[in-house]
Amino acid sequence: MVIPVKTALGGYDIVIERGALKSIGKLINLDRKVLVVTDDGVPAEYSQTVADMASESLVLVIPQGEESKNFDNYKKILEALLGADFTRSDCIVAVGGGVVGDMAGFASATYMRGIDFYNIPTTVLSQVDSSVGGKTAIDFGGYKNTVGAFFPPRAVIIDPDTLKTLDSRQISNGLAEALKMSATFDEELFAIFESGKALTELDRVIEKSVQIKKRVVEADERESGLRKVLNFGHTIGHAVEVSNNNLLHGECVGIGMLYMCDDSVRKRIETALKNLNLPTKANAEFKSIGDAILHDKKATGDMITTVFVNSIGSFDFVTENTDSFLKKLEGRWK
Repeated sequence: MVIPVKTALGGYDIVIERGALKSIGKLINLDRKVLVVTDDGVPAEYSQTVADMASESLVLVIPQGEESKNFDNYKKILEALLGADFTRSDCIVAVGGGVVGDMAGFASATYMRGIDFYNIPTTVLSQVDSSVGGKTAIDFGGYKNTVGAFFPPRAVIIDPDTLKTLDSRQISNGLAEALKMSATFDEELFAIFESGKALTELDRVIEKSVQIKKRVVEADERESGLRKVLNFGHTIGHAVEVSNNNLLHGECVGIGMLYMCDDSVRKRIETALKNLNLPTKANAEFKSIGDAILHDKKATGDMITTVFVNSIGSFDFVTENTDSFLKKLEGRWK
C-alpha cells in the first residue's frame, strides 16, 4: 500500500508493505553515497540490508534510548557525513525507532542546509506516528525536542515484519500513540483497542493510524493549528517521562491521556490501556510534573493549550491560564 502525503514543504510517499525492507533498493534511490543511521538495539541485518544495496555506504550505530538524542550524537552524524565527503546529492537513511528518525532527520535538515532523508521505522511507535510528518529534533537542557526543524522525508518505508524482534512491552508502548489517535479521531479504531484486538490486528491498526496522521499533517504541517491535536496526552506525558525514567514514551502518553478527558472517557481509555498491559498511574511527585509542564513548548507565557476529549472520536482545544491548569491537575493527581 502506498499512502501519498502532500504538504507545502514537500510531498512524499508512505509505503506500508510486509517484506519491503528486502526490496528497499527498488523503493528509494540508493545509487549514491548513503549514511545509514541506526542504534544498537536494532538488528544489524536491517541496516546492513540497506547498506548492501547502496552504491557507497557507511553505517553509524548510536546507543539505543532517549538519552542518545543529544548534541554529541548529532555531532557524530555530521562528522560522519563530512568525513566521507557527503554532498547535497547524497542521503541519510534512518533505520530504527523515533530516536534514530529524529536524530537522522535533524542532521539531514541541517547538513549543507538539507540533504535527502529516508525513514525506515522499525518500532510500532515510529511506524504509527513519529516517522510521518517531518518533525525532527534532539533533546536539550533536560527537555524533549527543544532543538529541531520541520523537514519532511523523501519517503517512509514501513515494513511490519521488522517488528518481529520487539518484545511485548515495546509493541504496547508504540500502540499507545495509535490509541491516542483513535481517541481523538476514529471511534472504529478505538473499538479495536477497547475490545482487546489491537495486538492481533496490528497491520490494520498501523494503516488506520498512518491515514489519520497523514490527514492531520496535510492540513497543518507546521503544528500551528489542527496538528496540535496529536499532543493529546503529551503535555502530561512528557512531564511524566522526564520525571520517571523507568517508563517508556508511549507508557507516559497513555497516563497523560487519562487526565485530559471526561470521566466516562477515562474509564474507556483505562480499559484500552489495561488491554495493552500499559500502566495507568505514574510514580512521580506532582512538583516534578508541574515543573516539567512549565518548560513544555506547548505553554506560551501564562497560557497553555491542551487537547481534551469529551467523547471518543472527537476533541476540543482548551486554552487556559497555566496556574489554573496546574491547580486542577494537582487536584486530580492526588
